Amino acid sequence: MSLPFTKLIGTLLLTYSTHYGAAKLYSSLCVPNGMWGYLQGMFTTGSPICAATVTYVANSQSSYAAIITMSISRALMDAILPGPPS
Repeated sequence: MSLPFTKLIGTLLLTYSTHYGAAKLYSSLCVPNGMWGYLQGMFTTGSPICAATVTYVANSQSSYAAIITMSISRALMDAILPGPPS
């Protein structure tokens, strides 16, 4: 496996893993399931940790989408354009 491909996979895994972890953290700390979670959410959703977590989730989603879009674009360009002369 080439180094750029390994870096791409590592970047995808890291970005998605932190996104997933932040989403789960927000779900469990800020808006848990059930009636108690509904009531608790009225007080915790606006807290600094919950606000920062939901902001991170939104930003990491954008980063993940950008990585995927750039990867697909690069693969298409590599397929369309000829490589350097040998």
